[in-house]
Amino acid sequence: MQRLVMFSFAMLVPVAAGIGGVWAQSGSPAVSTAVTKAEIEAVLKYPEGGGDRQIKVVDVGKLNVAVGVLHRGAVKDTGWPVRGLSHTQVTEVYYITSGAGTLVTAGTLVDQKPMPADAEVVKVAVGPSITSASQNGQTRQVAAGDIVVIPAGMFHGWKEVPDHVTYVSIRPDPDRVLPVGYVNPAIK
Repeated sequence: MQRLVMFSFAMLVPVAAGIGGVWAQSGSPAVSTAVTKAEIEAVLKYPEGGGDRQIKVVDVGKLNVAVGVLHRGAVKDTGWPVRGLSHTQVTEVYYITSGAGTLVTAGTLVDQKPMPADAEVVKVAVGPSITSASQNGQTRQVAAGDIVVIPAGMFHGWKEVPDHVTYVSIRPDPDRVLPVGYVNPAIK
């Protein structure tokens, strides 16, 4: 077993070094970016920004990656349809940090309306988006510790939140519609 582990490690090091060389040659950024717990908390406490607050937008080479934090208070289940959004160019990866709720994705969409291009959330956090309602989407219970991947163009909205749900959103942005270099005013 020890020999197998050593062999695997010996094979991995040159591969990783080769990949690192390719990354360096392709013009990837030379520094990493951190989003600290203190920054997330500061952005959540900042009095401006609404329920969806971008923290940072970073150029990572072939695409931008944004990190935001969202907080929703209680949402009562009123049945169908469920109101929500779809972001036409930006994928979201939710990491639920506290609370729980029933998240709806996809479904048959009605009452679709583009969000105003000059809305702050569109310009800074999610890019071009559509508000709509889903009549029969996929429902899932999510709680602290869960991760949900929502591809660009997919409807998502909350059917029910008993108390609250707070979540970090990682947003791959291959079309670079979000403002690279953005830093939330709460942490500038």
